[in-house]
Amino acid sequence: MITASIADFREAARRRLPRFLFEYIDGGSYAEETLRRNVSDLAGLALRQRVLRDVSNIDLSTNLFGQDWRLPLALAPIGLAGLNARRGEKQAVRAADKAGVPFTLSTVGACDIGEVAEAASRPFWFQLYMIRDRVFMKELMAKAVEAGCSTLVFTVDMPVPGSRYRDYHTGLAGSGGLKGAAWRVAQAMARPGWAWDVGIHGRPHTLGNVAPVLKGNTGIEDFFKWMRENFDPSINWRDLDFIRSEWKGPLVIKGILDPEDAKEAAELGADGIVVSNHGGRQLDGVLSSARALPPIADAVGDRLTVLADGGIRSGLDVVRMLALGAKGVLLGRAWVYALGAGGEAGVTKALSIIEAEMRVAMALTGCTRIEDINRTNLAGENQ
Repeated sequence: MITASIADFREAARRRLPRFLFEYIDGGSYAEETLRRNVSDLAGLALRQRVLRDVSNIDLSTNLFGQDWRLPLALAPIGLAGLNARRGEKQAVRAADKAGVPFTLSTVGACDIGEVAEAASRPFWFQLYMIRDRVFMKELMAKAVEAGCSTLVFTVDMPVPGSRYRDYHTGLAGSGGLKGAAWRVAQAMARPGWAWDVGIHGRPHTLGNVAPVLKGNTGIEDFFKWMRENFDPSINWRDLDFIRSEWKGPLVIKGILDPEDAKEAAELGADGIVVSNHGGRQLDGVLSSARALPPIADAVGDRLTVLADGGIRSGLDVVRMLALGAKGVLLGRAWVYALGAGGEAGVTKALSIIEAEMRVAMALTGCTRIEDINRTNLAGENQ
């Protein structure tokens, strides 16, 4: 099928992936109200069109955390992403490097830090959760440093996992043992292209970074059990001291939705934050990222780098987030749909589509540099 937009990649991924994988990346928690708001609130922002502005030379480059990038975006950390294509995180990091944007490896990715480092041609970012086993966390951060990871993205909005009903409906959660495994195998067999590429030739089917602590128990049920038992609900702001003691590079706190929390992050020396509701996958009913972003940017935008994710499905959405106060955005589902649909080539094309859409949006709002984009580029009451 023709893939001219992120929506096309979503449909292509739906056709290619086993249902349990597609619904995992596509779904949110509970009734998915926040998931829908992320998209609708952002898409509902009207851009202010301007003309006769000489937009013959548009520059999309930016600097994030001391490094220059071609575009003001990064690939967000996505759990299980590498199962959507053969050794998927390796393919994604190659696409990100070609596009000149950062790739962020999830703690719970299919490929481990070392495997991604072998495929990368420039430093990538690493995402970390607060885990009860602090020794294991220290080991992960040490591996990230050894691999040349430049920035740590510390996710703080998952002290406990939200309930995602779609995962129960597909057998990814709730149906343990042979019944759940047989259900997923049947779904995989219904997608022979994926089964051949990933199911047969994409081994090992483990979560590379956490495989050592799973001790051979590498089934989906084992992972979710480990997550429930080892993600730390006692996490608090004092834990940043522990992270800072082990990580000397740029530190980004992901999962901020309130200006007071953003101020805490700034006070405690974070280099950046990500305004995020975990893609609508944690607490349903909270603000969309687009609604939460402006007051947070106003509160701390002069003290640290404010990034945002949630609901971004086009280059126009990237420009909208920048206009609301973000200095850069993280793409989540957009790149995983493309990975599931077409591997590295899919991610490369998706990024080129978003870049082209950004250029059009900037040209028709009269902006020639990323630094020019601000709230005056939004129409009417959205300013």
